[in-house]
Amino acid sequence: MNKAIYIATSEQNSGKSIITLGLMSMLIGKMAKVGYFRPIVEDFEEGGFDNHIETVIGHFGLDIQFEDAYVITKSKLIKKKNKGKLGEVLDLIIEKYKKLEERFDFVLVEGTSFTGEGTVIELDMNVLIAKNLGIPTIIVGSGVGKTLEELIDSLYLAYDSFKVKDVEVLAVIANKVQPENIELVTNGLKKSLPKSILVNSIPLIYNLNNPTVQEIVKELDAKVLFGSAHLNNQTGNFSVGAMQLCNYLLHLKENSLVITPGDRADIILGALQANESLNYPTISGIVLTGNILPEISILKLIEGLSPIVPIIAVEEGTYYITNKIGSIKSKIYANNKQKIEISITTFEKYVDLDNLAEKLITFEAEGMTPKMFQYNLVKRARQHRKHIVLPEGNDERIIIAASQLLTMDVVDISIIGNKKQIENKIAELGLSFDFSKIKIINPIESEHYDDYVNTYYELRKAKNVTLGMAKDLMEDVSYFGTMMVYKGHADGMVSGAAHTTQHTILPALQFIKTKPNSSVVSSIFFMCLEDRVSVFGDCAINPNPTAEQLAEIAISSADSSLAFGIEPKIAMLSYSSGSSGKGDEVDKVRAATEIVRIKRPDLKIEGPIQYDAAVDMAVGKSKMPNSEVAGQASVLIFPDLNTGNNTYKAVQRETGALAIGPMLQGLNKPVNDLSRGCTVDDIINTVVITAIQAQGL
Repeated sequence: MNKAIYIATSEQNSGKSIITLGLMSMLIGKMAKVGYFRPIVEDFEEGGFDNHIETVIGHFGLDIQFEDAYVITKSKLIKKKNKGKLGEVLDLIIEKYKKLEERFDFVLVEGTSFTGEGTVIELDMNVLIAKNLGIPTIIVGSGVGKTLEELIDSLYLAYDSFKVKDVEVLAVIANKVQPENIELVTNGLKKSLPKSILVNSIPLIYNLNNPTVQEIVKELDAKVLFGSAHLNNQTGNFSVGAMQLCNYLLHLKENSLVITPGDRADIILGALQANESLNYPTISGIVLTGNILPEISILKLIEGLSPIVPIIAVEEGTYYITNKIGSIKSKIYANNKQKIEISITTFEKYVDLDNLAEKLITFEAEGMTPKMFQYNLVKRARQHRKHIVLPEGNDERIIIAASQLLTMDVVDISIIGNKKQIENKIAELGLSFDFSKIKIINPIESEHYDDYVNTYYELRKAKNVTLGMAKDLMEDVSYFGTMMVYKGHADGMVSGAAHTTQHTILPALQFIKTKPNSSVVSSIFFMCLEDRVSVFGDCAINPNPTAEQLAEIAISSADSSLAFGIEPKIAMLSYSSGSSGKGDEVDKVRAATEIVRIKRPDLKIEGPIQYDAAVDMAVGKSKMPNSEVAGQASVLIFPDLNTGNNTYKAVQRETGALAIGPMLQGLNKPVNDLSRGCTVDDIINTVVITAIQAQGL
């Protein structure tokens, strides 16, 4: 079941709050626990709150602390972007969202409002957030000041901005439409948008569009003279009391706001009397301009009246104040119950609630973004903590990675090396390092050294290994680390930063050995592309696998993909797609594909297939229109090491993709190999996936 919806717009003053309040009311009526999340908020005063969050949490009584409902203010976001640190913001957004997702049955996520500085980046940021959270979107647009064509075009462009990044749009809502144009706008949008998208239009509600007296007080920094209990009065139109009273009374309309200089006692008292009279409309309040207060006798007279509409005083002149009030953009506040109820009622009246609820509940996300993938990796590793050994303690990248892993508190770590040398390197690098939480092991000085020597000797004496040879080999960090894993003193090993692949893997092949159902050790990379995570195999181990080995690599890679939350759709890559190609290499791939289909009929697989047909929907449907895999492959199996290794490096370098791995498959216990050109992040990611592998044993 889908657990969230993202409400987005591409402009300011779209009336997005109506959708938020209406949706929240609908969701609370259908689910036990509903959460609210607004990742990016407008700047607010220290000690204050964001009005949107305060309104939603307060009105619906949600069990959420303000700090948990947002991540960052807009000004801080801009600073992060300017420093190239948007990735950090996304990580925090995902982390906070996931915590809410765990606590609630459904989470309503509200996007930004396009006000103030930073509006240029807001649409892209909203698309990025929805994409990385893996949740569908409702797009809201305003009809104010637009022709029919302009409104349809603006909403289609917003829809396209999300769709082009593979963010599913469930509904498009045209808000603030002139009532007589509701049907016209709805039909126009339905013609422009795909039939699968729910389209609704909501009319302009003047009671929501006009400010309350309280909002006017705040915007004008006005002084409240009377009627403070009625500041939530909703204003209708406003008019200036500059003419004689007898003429002015003719201009009063329902909920009129009276604007007049403070010395016009006739207008003030006449408006108050009109408010009481059955023959005239109710007024919402009176604004006294020019920094002039009525005479004391008039104030005393007003004080004796009951009830009194709000009367407020301002310093500026009538002309300035009238223009200022006309420019106020009304908001919905937590204590304005009337506006909230009008919003909810309006939403329920004009939106197809049954269809929308069905879409929300039945939506299923496809694929996984790199940020979400990495978040899930760390989360899973923490859930069942494992012990990983790093045998290359003399490499400063290993030391830095270990320090960061300690801070992340995700795994237990042992480092093999000379303790004094490692301590000196830590001091030289200026790292924060808690030695009470990490083991530094010198093989010769280890209490397990003799036991490891004897164990290795017994395992390999049939291969002509002597006790002396076993002693020498157990001084080697790769052999010692692998033996720690074999004996259960560590759950997995990560090496290769300073050693060759053969040096890392050979000990594992000698005594950890392959799983009972595996005949070949292979590798995969998790390729974190811009908008998805793909599995590439084998790019590190097998130079020229046979058809049988290629089939086993495909099955192992599919199982690994599934274990890490990626639905496996296997593409067996070749220089030809379908049955057209000929030659030994394409025949090998074709045979391997058939072996997989026989052994694992549950797996979706296509082969032989070219890379472009495997990953590009248009090409895939053109070349193989009936395929379940073409255009949407998530597991890509290369025919040989030369192709696989070059392709993963080319994709990594040309697209900036993060390549996590290689992760070895087929061993009884997890041992993973690093590239000698690896970064600190590569080491951390490989340690985390090794820990997750260990959980599955």
